[in-house]
Amino acid sequence: MTERVRCLIIGSGPAGYTAAIYTGRANLNPVLYEGIQPGGQLTITTEVENFPGYPEGIGGTELMDDLRKQAERFGVDIRSGIATKADLSQAPYKITIDDEKVIEADTVIISTGATAKYLGLEDEQKYAGMGVSACATCDGFFYRKKVVAVVGGGDTACEEAIYLAGLASKVYLIVRKPYLRASQIMQDRVMNNPKIEVLFEHNTVGLFGENGVEGAHVVKRMGEADEERYDIAIDGFFLAIGHKPNSDIFKEWIDTDEVGYIITEGATPRTKVPGVFAAGDVADPHYRQAITAAASGCKAAIEAERYLSEHNL
Repeated sequence: MTERVRCLIIGSGPAGYTAAIYTGRANLNPVLYEGIQPGGQLTITTEVENFPGYPEGIGGTELMDDLRKQAERFGVDIRSGIATKADLSQAPYKITIDDEKVIEADTVIISTGATAKYLGLEDEQKYAGMGVSACATCDGFFYRKKVVAVVGGGDTACEEAIYLAGLASKVYLIVRKPYLRASQIMQDRVMNNPKIEVLFEHNTVGLFGENGVEGAHVVKRMGEADEERYDIAIDGFFLAIGHKPNSDIFKEWIDTDEVGYIITEGATPRTKVPGVFAAGDVADPHYRQAITAAASGCKAAIEAERYLSEHNL
C-alpha cells in the first residue's frame, strides 16, 4: 500500500506540531505521524512554566493537546503510526509506517525527538512526574530551597548540578566512577560550589517516598568486594546520563554525530538530502527545550515550503 504526499512530518512533539501548523497554513496538505510517544516528552512532564504565553504555567499534556488542535485547525492529517524504515536515496522519499504502509513524500520533516536515558529502576517509572526528571532546566524551579540529586559524571550532569545549585539548598551529584568525565572547567565549578556534594563511586539502587520522592537508596563501593548501603534524603532525582536521538532508521542516508544527533547545515534544519529536514531534539544536543524545538519546527516548515515552490511540486 503506497500513498503520495507533498509533506510528511514524522513525530508529534513541539517541533512536529509547529511544523504541522506552518505547513498546514501554507496549504501543503501535510501528513503527520505521531510516532512512538504521541505528544513527545512533554506528555510525561506535569507542569510547564517556561513556555511563552502561559503566565500561570500549563500541564505538559494540555500544552501538546493545544498544539495538536491548532494543527488540526489548519487541516493537518494527524495519524497514529511509527516510522519503521526509510529510503532517502531519491525523491520522492519513501517512509514505511508500522512495517506495512509506504508513504512517498516530496519533503520530509524528521522530528522524532530524543529519548532520555534512565538507570532502569522500577522506581523511576513509579515516581515519574513525582520527583523524577530528566531535565533540570524544565523542572528545577519546583525544587527551590529543597534537596536534590543529579546522576551522571559528564558535562551535562555538571551543568545540571550547577544550575540546580542556584535554586536548591543542596545538590548531591551521584557519580558511578571515582572521577568526573566532564571538562576541567566544569569539574572545577562543581568542586568549588559549596552547595554541591559529589558522591564518587556511588550507584542508586532505588527511590522511596509516600507521595513522591523523599529519598534514594545508594550503594558506595569501598573496594574490590566491599560496599556500603545507605539512604540520602532528597526531594528530587534528576537523570543526566545522556539522551538517545531517535534517528536510527535515517542514519544510512543522512549525517549524524557519534551519539546519533542529526547534523544539519549551519543554523538551518536542512540535512544533506535535499528536501529532508530535521527539527527538534533529534538534531539538538545542546538545548532540548520545547521552545527551541518549536522554533526549529517553524524553520523546517518554511524550508519545506520553499523547496516545494522551487521544484514546482
